[in-house]
Amino acid sequence: MTLQPATYVVGDVHGHVDPLRAALRDAGLIDEAGDWAAGETHLWFLGDFVDRGPDGIGVIDLVMRLNRQAADAGGQVQTLLGNHEILLLGVHKFGDTEVPSDYGYRSFDRSWALNGGQQSDIDALTSEHIDWLMARPALAHAADHLLLHSDTLEYFEWGSDVADINDTVRDVLAGDDIADWWEVWRRMTTRYAFRGPDGPEVADMVLDRLGGDRIVHGHSVIADQLGVHPMDIEGPLAYAGGKVLGVDGGLFVGGPCLVVPLPWEG
Repeated sequence: MTLQPATYVVGDVHGHVDPLRAALRDAGLIDEAGDWAAGETHLWFLGDFVDRGPDGIGVIDLVMRLNRQAADAGGQVQTLLGNHEILLLGVHKFGDTEVPSDYGYRSFDRSWALNGGQQSDIDALTSEHIDWLMARPALAHAADHLLLHSDTLEYFEWGSDVADINDTVRDVLAGDDIADWWEVWRRMTTRYAFRGPDGPEVADMVLDRLGGDRIVHGHSVIADQLGVHPMDIEGPLAYAGGKVLGVDGGLFVGGPCLVVPLPWEG
């Protein structure tokens, strides 16, 4: 029997590159110099590298470097698109151009400012960063888990399976339709699809349609789900009958940077 490589996931980092480095070192994934040290291990980031923190581009640079180093070692470092990556790319592409709307003035620039946008991220963004981000998937599978950034059902607006959804989002981002771009941003800001008494049933429906044994997502801060202070969070949140795992520790509000092994047996 072939052993599967160890797999880890990391939730929303939001510009906090130093805590990210520390958490990856503590997990044995990088060395003291910040280089890949985990051989054939697979590491997935679930998106939201930027906004709300001091150095979103520094986070992207670190992940891009680890992506190259892990590949050279036979491992993988991969990432999903988060809603804040969509926002950053939208600001770069459309700026303060008004988005057609029946609900008053909207623009990527305005929403970026309202959602923790950092001018330093825009100033440091390069064509290499843009090309790399545009190639990231919206959804993926890893270690028999379904990886999402957002805990939402809106992904189904773009397709009925993972490949269709990823292709549709990539097609939108390759185009110039600001209304379609805005819909990607808007839909990926929605959350809490798996909360409440119907959570297990909803999770089963998603897994039946998209595949995987368990859903793993970022986007929704665990402390908000539990009604506690982010500093009280020590690990991921398994809920919806154990069928969903939330891994956003709320780093930008004082919570931990969670590096979570899959499967999670806590």
